[in-house]
Amino acid sequence: MNALRLGVNIDHVATVRQARYATMPDSKNAEPDPVAVAGICERAGAHGITAHLRADRRHIQDRDLQRLRESIITKLNLEMGNTPEIVDFALRIVPDEVCLVPEKREEVTTEGGLDVVAHHKELSGTVKRLHAAGVRVSLFVDPVREQIDGAVALGADMVELHTGKLANAFTEKIEQQELERLREAAMRARNFDLQVNAGHGINYRNIALIHKIPHLVELNIGHAIVARAIFVGFETAVREMLALMKNYRG
Repeated sequence: MNALRLGVNIDHVATVRQARYATMPDSKNAEPDPVAVAGICERAGAHGITAHLRADRRHIQDRDLQRLRESIITKLNLEMGNTPEIVDFALRIVPDEVCLVPEKREEVTTEGGLDVVAHHKELSGTVKRLHAAGVRVSLFVDPVREQIDGAVALGADMVELHTGKLANAFTEKIEQQELERLREAAMRARNFDLQVNAGHGINYRNIALIHKIPHLVELNIGHAIVARAIFVGFETAVREMLALMKNYRG
């Protein structure tokens, strides 16, 4: 089994910038720069950079992604909702990977997996267009058999299993139930030759639980690394997370 890979989500670096400079995007004082942070994360050993371009542009902006596309030396994973405007943008910048996620304007962060069964028809066209442009496609799904089968039917390259319920489990019983769901989903996805990634709510403590999920290739982690970086800096925050991922047995 190859070592577990880390994609660092830099959305909340942009969140800090937007808190002050949302109305002055071209200010010479606009900071922090998510593109500069992406470079630090790569040098610290991150295997990729993830960013979510939301319809309301609450954190990452179009220009951030254009600059990331030009500067990243690992790979760029664009998280996005399946809307015509965002799909067209993705096809203009051509990220290495796209992760299609559900998006509700009123949510603070993505609250659940994409229902790939209910939205098969509209997702199908988007997956085909992205594949035609040479972009690998991941679907962010809840760990449910129907969703894994739906991802297979759409011809996705990867699924990203939504680990939020496991991360937020407040009793051991719920934790074990959710872990079992994730384990079964990972095994089913792997049996269909889908790459299995995971993300949402993973931090420096609960990552021990993630080690119990088989067949994982990559974790996408954002908030916990940004929060840790306030205390120790991004380089150390990334290295610490990589150290906790090191002994994954798959």
